[in-house]
Amino acid sequence: MKALVTGGGGFIGSYIVEKLVRRKDHVRVLGRRKYPELIKSGVEIIQGDIRHKPTVEAACQGMDCVFHVAALTGIWGPWDEFYQTNVVGTQNVISGCQKHGVSTLVYTSSPSVVYDQHDQINLDETAPYPSDPKRYRCPYPETKAIAERMVLQANGQGQLSTTALRPHLVWGPGDTNLIPRLLDRARKGKLMMVGDGTNRVDLTYVENVADAHLLAADRLLADRLAVADRPLAADRPTFASSSVAGECGVAGEAFFICQGEPVLLWSWINQFLERMGIPGIQKSVSLATARKIGWAMETCYRIFHLKGEPIMTRFLASQLGTSHYFDISKAKKRLLYVPLVSMEEGMDRLVEFYSQ
Repeated sequence: MKALVTGGGGFIGSYIVEKLVRRKDHVRVLGRRKYPELIKSGVEIIQGDIRHKPTVEAACQGMDCVFHVAALTGIWGPWDEFYQTNVVGTQNVISGCQKHGVSTLVYTSSPSVVYDQHDQINLDETAPYPSDPKRYRCPYPETKAIAERMVLQANGQGQLSTTALRPHLVWGPGDTNLIPRLLDRARKGKLMMVGDGTNRVDLTYVENVADAHLLAADRLLADRLAVADRPLAADRPTFASSSVAGECGVAGEAFFICQGEPVLLWSWINQFLERMGIPGIQKSVSLATARKIGWAMETCYRIFHLKGEPIMTRFLASQLGTSHYFDISKAKKRLLYVPLVSMEEGMDRLVEFYSQ
């Protein structure tokens, strides 16, 4: 397979690239830097901005599959910056696929596209997008939702087959967002529990997320070509030999991707901090209070045009204080997705990585 990975030098993207290289696929990366470490492994690099349509279209030329992973993430920032990267960037990818006859597009979405600030208990893919965009409380999930709908609507247009994956709270060695922020605030004594500590969440180990992307791409290609001769690994079944082959497709569909074993968020955080030799969290604040603090800080940042991002927002408060975990039976059935790295093994790898 000839595969383009947008954002292939980032956290999730780099794991997808590594797995593609390992199985001898031809890999091209579109990213903002040169990534000499990837070049050494035989990866073709196109340096450019996802917002620049000619660059994106050129990167799609000659590809069988595009993994669109590049995105602007975060809990705060100007709407237009998120829109240009997450929406316009996705438009450019779709355009490039259609212009050059790319057959498959796997989009890295987020469960936050259906998050409405309330508990989400064993949610499945029938959950609707929030009817009122104001419920998102943040440009990131709103722009990702717009982009996801665009990708799914593009399915079947010309030669293109598409699918969207929604990995939740991705973590693991090399993380540039979730774990580093957690460690930084904990070491400074600025980490505070939101809620009563009973909220359960899904956390997804990054290697499992990468597996899901390759499985989705293989399934899209298998459905198109009626053959699948590229098993992801020795312990993965091929669609050609699977009893569910052809039973139900994945094109035009979204899938939640997670561990399938939700954890008590704050207990998991304290376990990680303990293994890192950092004192556990002693202070707490109610969810209602955290939301009020978030609203006040958002207001101050907007009025006074403060730089950086607030340490608390309404979106972040809701993420930290509510339960959100998902039913992955659809991904298991249609993609043959199985999270091979457990929470325990993932924790061991994470602690080893940050202890070096």
